[in-house]
Amino acid sequence: MLGQKILRQGRSYDKPLNVTPPISNYLAHNVDFLGYHDLQGKPAFKLALQELNGRWYLYMAHLWHRGWSILDVTDPAAPEYVRFVPGPENTWTIQIQVADGKMITALERIAPGWGGAEDKPFSEGFLIWDVSDPKNPKQLGHYRTNSTGTHRNFYDGGSLVHAAGGAPGFDGKIYHVVDISDPSKPKQISYFALDEQKKDAPKLKQSGAKLSLHGPAHIESNRAYLSYGDGGGIILDVSDINAPRIVSQIAFQGLCSRQGIHTYLPLPRRKLALINDEAINENGDENLNLAGIIDIADEKQPRLISLFPLPLPPPESGLKNFYEKGGRFGPHNQHHPNHQPCLEDRDDLAYLTYFNAGLRVYDIRDARMPKEIAYFIPPDPPTRIGTKPSKLVPQVEDVLVDRRGCTYISEKNHGIFILRLKQIWPYAAN
Repeated sequence: MLGQKILRQGRSYDKPLNVTPPISNYLAHNVDFLGYHDLQGKPAFKLALQELNGRWYLYMAHLWHRGWSILDVTDPAAPEYVRFVPGPENTWTIQIQVADGKMITALERIAPGWGGAEDKPFSEGFLIWDVSDPKNPKQLGHYRTNSTGTHRNFYDGGSLVHAAGGAPGFDGKIYHVVDISDPSKPKQISYFALDEQKKDAPKLKQSGAKLSLHGPAHIESNRAYLSYGDGGGIILDVSDINAPRIVSQIAFQGLCSRQGIHTYLPLPRRKLALINDEAINENGDENLNLAGIIDIADEKQPRLISLFPLPLPPPESGLKNFYEKGGRFGPHNQHHPNHQPCLEDRDDLAYLTYFNAGLRVYDIRDARMPKEIAYFIPPDPPTRIGTKPSKLVPQVEDVLVDRRGCTYISEKNHGIFILRLKQIWPYAAN
C-alpha cells in the first residue's frame, strides 16, 4: 500500500519531523515508516551503530561526499543531526565499522565514473578513531596498504581489524589482518590471497571481475568467511591468526554479475550462510543475480541449497518487472550483526537491499524455502546529488537493524529512512 502514516514506537505520531524533501508515496508491505533525515544533502552509504548511556548513535559513511556523519537516533521518529566529520579529498570514504568505542573508516581510490579525479592524489587504507565520546570522534591512527586502499572491513572490537584491501604485487584486494593494539602504529600481522592474484600469475578466464576480496572477512570463532568476487565464498581457518589457511571455496564463475560474490555471511547457530552477488549494470544488462542460502554443516563441502525469490513489483507501481524502472535491480547489502549487542541478531530473517526494488525482508526459518515477507521502496529522489544512476530512481544501498527493531536504509540520492518490521510472528531474538 502507499505509505501515508508516520508511526512512533508503533503508535500514530503527529509531531512534525525533519523531513526534507517530504517523504510520501513510498511503497511498503509489512513495514512501518518511522522517520527520515535528509543528512543535509549528503546521502549515506554504509552504516554503523553505537549505543551509549541510553542513547543511540548512527554513524554513516558517504558516497558522494568525503567524510562521515553522526545521527542521534534515540527517538527514531525524530532523528537529530550531530555533525559531519570531513575526510580526505578525492577519496572514497564509503565504508565504516564501530565497535568497542572505536570507529574504523575505510579510505579508497574512487572508481572511474564515481566523482573522483584520476590525476589527483588520494588517501588510502583505513583510519582508526576513538568514539568513546560518541559525538566527537578523535583520530588515533592510519593504516596504509601502499596500494588502492581498503573497501569493506570487519571490526567487532579488540585489537584486530580484518580488512579487504589492495596490496603491492597483487591484483584486486586481499585479506589483511591488522593489529591495532597500538592504534597510532597499526601493523599487518598476516594476509591471505589467492595464488592467481599474484601479478606474475597466469590469468584465469573470469566473468569480468578480478579475483578480489570484496569483504568483509566475517569472523566467527576461528573461521573467516570471505566474499571473494569471482573466487566465490571462501572459508579460512584463522585459529593461527598469523597463518590463515583455506578450508573450502564455493565458486560461481560465469553465473554472477561482474562483481562476483559480494557477501558471505555465516549464521553459525544454524550452520548456514547467506550469500549474494551485487547487481552492477543498469537495466539488467548482466547475468541474473544470485542471492541464496548455503549449507555449511560440512564446511569443507559447502552447498547452495536455495535461492531467494526474485522481487516482484507491487501492482500499484504499474511495472511488469523492476528492470523497467531503470537503474540497478538486484541484491547488494545484508544486515550484519557483527557481534554487537546494539544490533539485532537473529537467524530466522534476512534483510537484503535490492537497489531499485528497495529493502526486501525474507523469512528463512525453512532454509530450503525462503519467503519474502516484507518490503519498503522509497519514492523517486527529487534531486540528483551524485553521478548515478543514469535515471533518477531509488537505489537502496545498505541496511542495518538495531536491537529495538529499528531498521535503517541508505539510498544514493536520498537521506536516511528509519523503518520497523511489523510483527509477523513472536519475536525470538537470540
